[in-house]
Amino acid sequence: MRLLLVEDEIDIQRFLLRSLEEAAYQVDAAPDGNTALQLAADNTYDILIVDLGLPDMDGIGLILRLREMGVRAPVLILSARRSVDDRVLGLEQGGDDYLTKPFALAELLARLRNLIKRNSPATADSTRLRVLDLELDLLKREASRGGQILQLTQQEFVLLEYLCRNAGRVVTRSMILDKVWGMRIEPDTNVVDVHIYRLRGKVDGAGQIPLIRTMRGMGYVLKDH
Repeated sequence: MRLLLVEDEIDIQRFLLRSLEEAAYQVDAAPDGNTALQLAADNTYDILIVDLGLPDMDGIGLILRLREMGVRAPVLILSARRSVDDRVLGLEQGGDDYLTKPFALAELLARLRNLIKRNSPATADSTRLRVLDLELDLLKREASRGGQILQLTQQEFVLLEYLCRNAGRVVTRSMILDKVWGMRIEPDTNVVDVHIYRLRGKVDGAGQIPLIRTMRGMGYVLKDH
């Protein structure tokens, strides 16, 4: 589940970035509206969190421009504006939910889950990924193979989700670093190889037919047939 966070207060941005990643979301962060517009043009997001008090434009204006661009992902508005009129305006101008600052992290995460449920098609398949006998439940953030729950860390789940969304296609280490870690680590690190090794031990263990394949000199692929 990929999320765009638009928040200019650096302490709040860092806190939310860390907390959302710990909750197994893939997160891109933007400190202003123009950066958010560029990210939204280059990527597809499942949900957006938008602060209204941005340095270069009002958050409502940003939401309107995103909608004009064809972005239909649900938007959770964050704002210190607490009046009823402000909340109504935000919801009428393209926001799907409104949370006032200060807020509890547990409430923010609950609102995100609710938005995902509300905006998913009325079918279980919309919140699941399946490759052969490997299945990911995107709401529960659980993975199973052959009906057996896999004990994954949050980062392993995010990595496996990315591989599943690209099943049958080779993904390079650079692609994984960009989409899973947001290139927030050194590009020559072996973190991808280490996580793939650990993930393979859990997904392809116990005599299972191997799904995660190494393509020498290229990257990795999750077998889909």
